Amino acid sequence: MTHSSRLEQCFATLKQQNRPALVSYLTAGDPDADTSHRLLHGLPDAGVDIIELGMPFSDPMADGPAIQKAALRALESGQTQTKTLEMVRNFRQENSTTPVVLMGYYNPIYCYGVERFLTDAATAGVDGLIVVDLPPEHDEELCQPAAQHGIDFIRLATPTTDARRLPKVLANASGFIYYVSVAGVTGGSAPTPERLENSVAHLREHTDLPIAVGFGIRTAEQAATIGRFSDAVVVGSALVDCIEHAASGDDAVEQVHGLVSELAESVRACREVDEQVIS
Repeated sequence: MTHSSRLEQCFATLKQQNRPALVSYLTAGDPDADTSHRLLHGLPDAGVDIIELGMPFSDPMADGPAIQKAALRALESGQTQTKTLEMVRNFRQENSTTPVVLMGYYNPIYCYGVERFLTDAATAGVDGLIVVDLPPEHDEELCQPAAQHGIDFIRLATPTTDARRLPKVLANASGFIYYVSVAGVTGGSAPTPERLENSVAHLREHTDLPIAVGFGIRTAEQAATIGRFSDAVVVGSALVDCIEHAASGDDAVEQVHGLVSELAESVRACREVDEQVIS
């Protein structure tokens, strides 16, 4: 089984089950190596379908305050790019099916060395990359080499991506498209479901890739609403907030996995109402 097929397999299975994927975001190494390890390893059992693991960076300009603080906590506790890849390698020893996507900025990858990073990431069992500050104009630097290593390059589309820009954004994308529901940083307020549904429908006219919707989704209710018309629902800041406000590592693990279970339950049931209406 090639690395890139984990995402395809996941979306194909969920399509048969007529439900969207629950995608969770956590920053690798936050709040410390041991707690981060336990958080990561418990996500699939709590109900996560796809894991986004943030590569901590000292200047995460596209992220809101919650994820910025998470990156700093991780860096202060000694997290490195090498340790992040090591986390994925450890995870793969007990889980060979849940897709893992690394998310972050180009700088830490560039400093690590692109070819070395892609080789190590593929060996560790990484399925995809989301690199928020590398536009399509720079595809030859990372996107195309990633494809040669069997790693999907997931593109972000936003409310400000116009008709002229969209084909460029979609050109070399693979895995899925991450639709950023708000123009702004992560953790912001969510737009109306109607407007979002229209945006996703518009995007579907231009790509066959699954469409994940993220930014601003914090509750089980919001996740269910968005899951009715998207292929995946991404939750990040709400989970990272749990870690920030937890009294201890154990408390962080309990809170994060608890919230994930609630989200998973609502996402799994979100289309049943529609089915009842149809039948």
